[in-house]
Amino acid sequence: MHKKYEFDYESYDDSSELRPEDQELLSKARAITAQAYAPYSQFYVGAVARLKNGQFVAGTNQENASYPVGICAERVLLGNAAMLYPGVPIDTIAISYNSEQVEPAHPISPCGMCRQALLEYETRTLEPIRLILSGQEGKVFIIKTVAALLPFAFTSSELQ
Repeated sequence: MHKKYEFDYESYDDSSELRPEDQELLSKARAITAQAYAPYSQFYVGAVARLKNGQFVAGTNQENASYPVGICAERVLLGNAAMLYPGVPIDTIAISYNSEQVEPAHPISPCGMCRQALLEYETRTLEPIRLILSGQEGKVFIIKTVAALLPFAFTSSELQ
């Protein structure tokens, strides 16, 4: 039997087409890339979340000379959110990057490890997490739920 997996997402030519609260969140993510520590890749990623309680939490990628020791912006953000606001669901996360080696006008998507971590957070808080993805300028993608990015996810149900 053949089956097909598809998902819908929103696409905008630039951030001026977004709702004001999404413009604000993306602007924060774009700005926070300056705080990333990426001396090896020069690929600076910033992520900012608006929580359901209205608070904002941020994270940036943190590289290490021993590459597996580094951590992505999304997972830094999740750790900060869980510690500062235990149990509070995330409404939306904006993710942006800055790099002189990569064309800055297209969205990036979380890596596989971050998709798994984001899905775990979404599952444990029982609330979908919207994602706003963009570079420093240009196109913007909005995805309604992290679950759409990780079909056939490994979840806690597999451990029961």
